Amino acid sequence: MFKNLSDKLEKVFKEITRRGKLTEADVDAALREVRLALLEADVNFAVVKEFLARVRERAIGTEVSRALNPGQQVIKIVHEELIATLGEPGKLNLSGQPPRIIMLVGLQGAGKTTMAAKLARWLRMQGHKPMLVAADPYRPAAVDQLQTLGQQIDVPVFSGPETPPELCRKAVQHAADIGYTVVILDTAGRLQIDPAMMAEVAAVKEKTGPNEVLLVADAMTGQEAVRIADGFNKQLGLTGLVLTKVDGDARGGAAISMRAVTGVPIKFLGVSEKIDGLEVFAPDRLSGRILGMGDMLGLIEKAEAAFTVQEAQKAQDKLVSGEFTLEDFRDQMKQIKKMGPLSQIMEMVPGMGRVAGQIDQGQLDQGLVRLEAIINSMTTHERRNPQVLNASRKRRVAAGSGTSVQEINQLVKQFRDMQKMMKQLGNLKGRGGLQNLFKGFR
Repeated sequence: MFKNLSDKLEKVFKEITRRGKLTEADVDAALREVRLALLEADVNFAVVKEFLARVRERAIGTEVSRALNPGQQVIKIVHEELIATLGEPGKLNLSGQPPRIIMLVGLQGAGKTTMAAKLARWLRMQGHKPMLVAADPYRPAAVDQLQTLGQQIDVPVFSGPETPPELCRKAVQHAADIGYTVVILDTAGRLQIDPAMMAEVAAVKEKTGPNEVLLVADAMTGQEAVRIADGFNKQLGLTGLVLTKVDGDARGGAAISMRAVTGVPIKFLGVSEKIDGLEVFAPDRLSGRILGMGDMLGLIEKAEAAFTVQEAQKAQDKLVSGEFTLEDFRDQMKQIKKMGPLSQIMEMVPGMGRVAGQIDQGQLDQGLVRLEAIINSMTTHERRNPQVLNASRKRRVAAGSGTSVQEINQLVKQFRDMQKMMKQLGNLKGRGGLQNLFKGFR
């Protein structure tokens, strides 16, 4: 979502880090470019003005003038002030006697129903026993959609013919009787904020006394999302914000502006359409991604979700010992695909944001499908011993996978090169370590 903003900020920072000493004029010139980049990213004007005033005050002081690398010190200041603008991470309030109530509000099309299911799945992974409530009788198939999602994640959905306030009250009572620990209310939205919708959600709030009132807002709507958040907050008293479609082509300004304008903390980010596409909001990590610093903690979390410790250790042992086969390679590809689009994964690696932006995800996915087809078209013996692949075997595999002999040759060559390199690194173990690999360059 922040690609354009990240590219522009990276260009500004690259220029100032080249200078051994920064004058006040240098700082002002850099901040003018930062200002333009933030405004183009649809960040609220008042937020930009306040943010840059704080950065400038620190950047022209002794904090920078006495630094060994003034340019890097300015980047550090921008990073810290961006974290401050994004606000402290907001944690869910799940205190008190169960069931705890989480009420989701927002306009139609923001992704409330899908977010309800994502949140239920996340809570169950945290050890809670959630129940969903289909309290949107107006949007066609809204109840059916939530019931389908509930079946996918094995979470019960409470529904009925009553009015939404009465339905939600009954649902909370039912949850208390059965023993569910968290109730998620998927309330109705409208195309725009109107008195009827506000009266209804206010009645739901009054009858259920929720621990949390979370606004689900579409990040793609830019400054409109900020105005929507402000409107809901004034009438309902929001406890948190959830931004959806963060993986889209939005310019990102809403995420930076909403906390500063409303004073309401952001609690979650919807990062994909998949049911597991939910991230707990972490301002320091989001700031790092905006500034092209990556998000290694986020990457580690994705890897931990896709790989067990045993799987990772087994793969590492096989790689170093040289026993890694094409079967293992295929299985690793499948696990990596579970982590999400490769372009998103690369954005989390420091310094790889620009490379990630140049990747055609469609072509990459197609290439991975073709590699998997090639390996699946081999016999078990061929996958474990690719050296037996002669010309006739390769023609058979090519025909079976819908690929060419050249593609098979390329895959086998790359696989052998990887095996050779990993075996070489493994042989260095106990004989001086990796530094021996570079001994000839001294």
